[in-house]
Amino acid sequence: MSDLRTTPISDGSVWTGTGLKTDRAWEFEIGRAQVADLESALAAVKARGLTLLDITRDDFPLPAMASLLGSVGEGLRDGHGFALLHGFPVENHEVEDLELMYWGLCSHIGIGITQNSGAGFIHYVTDGKLRPQQGKRGVGFPKESRLHVDLMDIVTLLCVRQANDDPPSWVASSTTIYNEILRRQPDALPRLYEGFEWDRMDEHGDDETATSGYKVPFFSNANGVISCRYNRSWINKANIRRNSPMSESDSALLDLIDDIAVETRLEFPFHAGDIQFANNYTTLHGRAAHESQPDEAEKRVLQRIWLNVPAFRDYADESIIRYGIGTHGKIGWTADDLRNGRHNTPRARRDDGAVALG
Repeated sequence: MSDLRTTPISDGSVWTGTGLKTDRAWEFEIGRAQVADLESALAAVKARGLTLLDITRDDFPLPAMASLLGSVGEGLRDGHGFALLHGFPVENHEVEDLELMYWGLCSHIGIGITQNSGAGFIHYVTDGKLRPQQGKRGVGFPKESRLHVDLMDIVTLLCVRQANDDPPSWVASSTTIYNEILRRQPDALPRLYEGFEWDRMDEHGDDETATSGYKVPFFSNANGVISCRYNRSWINKANIRRNSPMSESDSALLDLIDDIAVETRLEFPFHAGDIQFANNYTTLHGRAAHESQPDEAEKRVLQRIWLNVPAFRDYADESIIRYGIGTHGKIGWTADDLRNGRHNTPRARRDDGAVALG
C-alpha cells in the first residue's frame, strides 16, 4: 500500500511524556472573555431555536477564542497532535446546553461526524443512563482503556463529571512508537504496514460485513507522512469473529507496541471543564481504570465529538487509512448527510470492500 519509511521521524509529533511535562505548548486556559463568548453564542443559537444539526461555525461566533482555537488546530495538525483545554463552563448548565456549546466550539476545529448506532454526534462516555447505542464497544465502562486511536481525524472529549477516584488520562505519540520499532525491531515494520482486519462491533449495516474484510495498515506512509491506526480490541474481535486466532508473533509484536506506548506516554489529570483533543493518526489516547459508582448522580460522564478536517494530511490510500475503520452503518456521516437522508442509503464500495470516494 505504501513505501516503507526506514528513517526516523523528527517532526513535532514525536515526543515522550517526560518531554511534554516541560514543554507545555499543548495546554491552554479558557479565560473569562472566552467563557463569555461561549455563553453569548449559546444564548444566540437557543434564541434562534437551532438544533445541533443546524449549528455551523458561522452560527457560533467565538471572536475571543479565535487565536486559541487556531493554535489548537495548528498543534493537532502540525505539532504535538494533542491539546488540553481547561476552564470550559460545565457548571450550572444542563447537558443539552453543554452539547450545543461543545459542538459550537468544535465547529471551529473541524466537521462533526456520527459515531454510534444511533447516528449520534455527541457520544456520552459513561456507564450510566446517558450511554448511547454502541454495539459491542466497551466505551465508558470502569475498566482500563488501553492506548488506542478513535475512528475519525480528531477525537475530542469534554469532562462533565469525573469519577470520584479521579483516574488519570493518557496520551502517547504513535510516531515515537514508530521510531522505537525502527530502533528495536525494524524487521517488524513490513508486518505493521500490512496491517490487520478490524471488527465493526455489531454496528454495521445489513448490507455490510461484520468485519472490515480488508486489512488496515497499523502504519502507512504518504510522502514521508506516517499515519497510525491501532485499536487492539477491534483487531482482536475481528480475529475472534473469523475464528482465526492471532499468531504468537503478531501478539508479541502488539505487546511490544503496548509496552512502548506505556513507557513513553504522558499521564495527566482530567477534570470537569477540561477538553482534550487528539490527532488519531499521530496520537494514542486512553485512561486508567476507575471504581464503579452505583449512584447515577456521581457517575463519570464525558461528552465525545469526532471531527474530520479537510486537507488534514496525506494518506497512502484515503479509503482505507482515513475511512477504512469508521465508515459503516450509522457511523461516519456529517450533519449535511443526515439532513439530506444520505445516511439511510448504502455506501458505494470498491471491489476490496473499502468505501469508494468521489
